Amino acid sequence: MNCSLPELIADLRASRGFAHKTDIGGVVSTLQAAATENWPPFGRTSVPIGDDCAALPDGHGGHQLLAIEGLVEDFIVRMPWFAGYSAVMVNVSDIYAMGGRPTAVVNALWSQGMEPGREMLEGMACAAARYGVPLVGGHSNNRSERPQLAVAILGHARKLLSSFNAQPGDDLVMAVDLRGEWQDPFPYWNASTSAPPARLRDDLEILPRLAESDLCDAAKDISMAGVLGTALMLLESSGVGARVSLDAVPRPPGVALLRWLTAFPSFGFVLSVRPRHRDQVLAAFAGRGLAAAVIGTVEASSALCLQHGSDTDTLWDWAEQPFIRAAESVHHD
Repeated sequence: MNCSLPELIADLRASRGFAHKTDIGGVVSTLQAAATENWPPFGRTSVPIGDDCAALPDGHGGHQLLAIEGLVEDFIVRMPWFAGYSAVMVNVSDIYAMGGRPTAVVNALWSQGMEPGREMLEGMACAAARYGVPLVGGHSNNRSERPQLAVAILGHARKLLSSFNAQPGDDLVMAVDLRGEWQDPFPYWNASTSAPPARLRDDLEILPRLAESDLCDAAKDISMAGVLGTALMLLESSGVGARVSLDAVPRPPGVALLRWLTAFPSFGFVLSVRPRHRDQVLAAFAGRGLAAAVIGTVEASSALCLQHGSDTDTLWDWAEQPFIRAAESVHHD
């Protein structure tokens, strides 16, 4: 059933992915309040809080990248193997979204005995092997009342892609692997577990190559907030807005628009690209059999506006209601 644009916007704003992202603002504001002159927690990174990874200068012109992901409990309970696999996969995606390459991953796992801990570990080991990143250690507790899992990753970038570099006039590009299937009952589009490992690694290699070739400097991997929530995080961090055409969003045949807009794809990125580099960027993804398209234009505003057919409406205005940034840290030049 088709829904109107206002109904679509209401459903997106009420989605679990959007709710989890808006919680980030409270975390950031708490950390900012705890900062002192002698302990500036945000002062040592090359990018502000809100990017896919922390980026620490390596002293040689590059950056060490550090990220961590925690998994929601119902996912771990229902699909422990795929939860373990995904924990590594999403960390790897964060590193590549910053223009880097992964170095190693570690995990922290809580389980009631070895089940479902064993399945989570087997899923992590499988993903680590398929993505070519070593799993080098971690922490475990087999006497927990309920299962929990977090995975952290270290990587390195020669040149950064960042959520803070989008500029008015940029083309907003979505790149996604449509060669997948739903991982029901969750909104996960799985284009990873059955793909050839070499293809997975070579597809991701596009991102650091774009950064190192100076074809792009702004990107973010599509998270549980879906393509539009991810675009909003990028725009808010950069202090800009955008106009997005929903009809231009690449999606698999037969998949309902709302379901796709709230999906977490195993390979999915939003990039903000200077128009002079657009064709080269699109060709890089198309050459790997990946779907890539310009879905909108970055504007000197604070709103993410959506177009669907002949209708236009505002999804979110971060100047009126911050999305992931603490209210006191949001600004617009």
